Amino acid sequence: MNKILMFLTVLSFTNCNSQMEFNLDKTLKIERRDMIVMEIDTYLNEKSEYGEKIEKLNSSQRTFLFVENLEREINNGGFNQFYFNSSGDFSQETLNALLEIGAEKTVKIVENANSEFDNGNVPKDRIERQNKLELIEEKAEENWEKCDTEFYEYQDDLTELLIAFILKNKADFEK
Repeated sequence: MNKILMFLTVLSFTNCNSQMEFNLDKTLKIERRDMIVMEIDTYLNEKSEYGEKIEKLNSSQRTFLFVENLEREINNGGFNQFYFNSSGDFSQETLNALLEIGAEKTVKIVENANSEFDNGNVPKDRIERQNKLELIEEKAEENWEKCDTEFYEYQDDLTELLIAFILKNKADFEK
């Protein structure tokens, strides 16, 4: 029993320690650019408890995470999934994040998808947003599928834009 408790304690400490030992310079030397983004995404998700404690992140880190959350949701289930899940809580912040990294074509796609909501205003409250989704998703489905397809074209190279953003704000990612 004591060995199990010791193992769990060490495992817990190791997980906490790995979060604190994030090394941006080492991460930026990873050969594959998409893996750089994934490493930083993993670190920021762990640090913010997968967005539950978004206040633990500084502004630049939030920008990065909002863009990555959008990309992950769209690639896994499209705009409907983005709005249904907690990532939709930050729809407006996601638009601002896309603008901040220079993803202007992607901004237009997200604005088009948001237009299915009253005046393009996506409810911040998840339950309210999910209730609204039930009312609009049948009508919105065709537009969202079109937006999904446009998103998959990657008219903005989000990986390269995020890496450029990280390099420009490097000190914010070393915290």
